Amino acid sequence: MSDKNKKILIVTTNSRGDENIKETGVNLEEFSVPYLVFKATGYEITVASPLGGLSPVDENSMSCSNPMEWDECIKILRETTKLSEVDYKNYDALFLPGGHGPMFDLANDLLLKEIVEYFYENHKIISAICHGPAGLILAVDKKGDPIVKDKTITSLTNKEEYITKMDEFVPFLLETKLRKLGANFEDAEPWSEHVCVDRKIITGQNPKSALLLAEKVVKALSL
Repeated sequence: MSDKNKKILIVTTNSRGDENIKETGVNLEEFSVPYLVFKATGYEITVASPLGGLSPVDENSMSCSNPMEWDECIKILRETTKLSEVDYKNYDALFLPGGHGPMFDLANDLLLKEIVEYFYENHKIISAICHGPAGLILAVDKKGDPIVKDKTITSLTNKEEYITKMDEFVPFLLETKLRKLGANFEDAEPWSEHVCVDRKIITGQNPKSALLLAEKVVKALSL
């Protein structure tokens, strides 16, 4: 299969949060930047979510200064495919964008757990950014160990969560959870570009890491 025929499955959130967090969802930069990189490379892309339909955009990531190209991505997020209707075994890479939404649905989704485990056992690329790695925490290997155990992983850090003052509203702190699962958690200065690559698992720390993460995924798909 040539690079151009590679297929990427993007799984995004349906959640706007809960009674404590209103109008959250997917971070637009974390979705749009990788999506547009993957599209420009010629990959076939499917954007799915647990319920299908609308993947709400976090209002905090909306700005009049956003590139016009992101408008296309907002439209795509309005009509996502239902995850259960996707034949995930036909894909070469999985990508989970962040925003606080994934903390409320992807973190608990059993079908996503199954998908992540399949990608892991079949040595396919698993990538996630910011709160996206919340979608990895249920997955285990054939021995029953968390797939993040002993892996060099990053995500939005506790410091960054404290800075945004969202730490008291999220159901758990993602950095803390990943560390408890045995991940070799690696953090950089708040809001700096930072991506970790551990074999087929590629993770980014925050929105500023979106472009570098996408480039790392493209590179991994070309090997």
